[in-house]
Amino acid sequence: MAIPFNATGLWPSANFGDAPKYASGVHGKVLVAPEDRDILRGLAERLARFAARPEEATKRELWYSHNDLKTRTPLVLVDPENGWNELVTPESITCKGELARRWEMVLRKELFWGESIRDDKPLEAIFEVGYTYTDSEWGVQEDYHGGNAGQSYTWEGKIQEPRDVAKIRTPVIVIDSETTQHTLALARDVFGEILRVGLRGIWWWSLGMTWDLARLVGLEKMLYLMYDNPSMVHEIMGLLRDGYLAKLDSLEKNRLLYLNNNHAYVGSGGIGYTRELPRHAIDGRGVQTSDMWCLTESQETVGVSPEQFEEFVFPYQLPIQERFGLNCYGCCEPLQSRWHVVKRIPRLRRVSVSPWADQRKMAEMLQDDYVYSRKPAPSPLAVPHIDEDAIHADIRETLDITKGCVVELIMKDNHTLGHNPDNIVRWVKVAREEIEKRSFG
Repeated sequence: MAIPFNATGLWPSANFGDAPKYASGVHGKVLVAPEDRDILRGLAERLARFAARPEEATKRELWYSHNDLKTRTPLVLVDPENGWNELVTPESITCKGELARRWEMVLRKELFWGESIRDDKPLEAIFEVGYTYTDSEWGVQEDYHGGNAGQSYTWEGKIQEPRDVAKIRTPVIVIDSETTQHTLALARDVFGEILRVGLRGIWWWSLGMTWDLARLVGLEKMLYLMYDNPSMVHEIMGLLRDGYLAKLDSLEKNRLLYLNNNHAYVGSGGIGYTRELPRHAIDGRGVQTSDMWCLTESQETVGVSPEQFEEFVFPYQLPIQERFGLNCYGCCEPLQSRWHVVKRIPRLRRVSVSPWADQRKMAEMLQDDYVYSRKPAPSPLAVPHIDEDAIHADIRETLDITKGCVVELIMKDNHTLGHNPDNIVRWVKVAREEIEKRSFG
């Protein structure tokens, strides 16, 4: 089943809550009415003024030093994810057209960052659109139950017996070049002399593969199969590995990769500015995976032993990790019990320390050799009025434990902000207050 994407609503790094939208991809629907154009240009002019502030250049240099492990002052970043629905509400969007409303949402998010959140994310005078394309994925589509309005859901995987494994196909991406180029030209017409307009393909968030495995067989069945039919798990993981390697080969060959050593969101939290990438001069071959950051993780196997992780997951992730210039690992899964395996990843730079991780053990393991990507629990922000004393204590504990580490505080995975936009603003202020109390050598 080919899934259509129309990523015409990308902000400068679409991962900040702007995954590609399902859309028809019909060329004739890519339009912006004159009245909507005026609204968008007004917002773009405000963004350009923000991006020109000296503090944005300062923040950019902070990320360069941070990602290159040259500073010890913690950085603060928020990605409210579903909480954006309470920060930039549908009622605040004034454009009428579908595409214009999506672009307006992108711009208003940037402006909210610049005006209210005031974390360490640099604002850029950039507007990027993505490709319109279809992705065949793995050739089978699971059946979902529930999930309306962001609620919980379950699904039925289509790979249930060993004979079903033959149904898995290598993903194929087909670009709708006409719609893509038309959308790019339209964005240049709307924003051209105000923002730097470009094209950026975002073809994956994670290359960890265990989410794909869980989708194909079912989450519970995936865990049972490691005992009941380990050879079936190995066979599927081998197909997933080979499928992703083929996908990366195709993206390189067709020059569809873009550098993420800049304003791009990388890993499960962080911004990509680094002077260690690209690894080679970008020539006629275009960007290679060796010039990029990569994220792999395995949240779905959080309940399996380190030995099972080492047997069923890591050997299949490693050939992908070996291709990339810098690697990030982990998301919500605690990593202390499998660190002895994860640390074998070549050029590993950013490591997730989730709310379920043992912070002290992770600090001892990471020291100042990796970015300690701390993800505080988002639940304290999910109430109408936050407990600032508790947030102070939580951040203070992290900073005390991680003295000497290269730390970033990433607030993400928010499903609600208690319908109080000030919650995220206050969290950033509390984090800054705790950081300012300390001296970092």
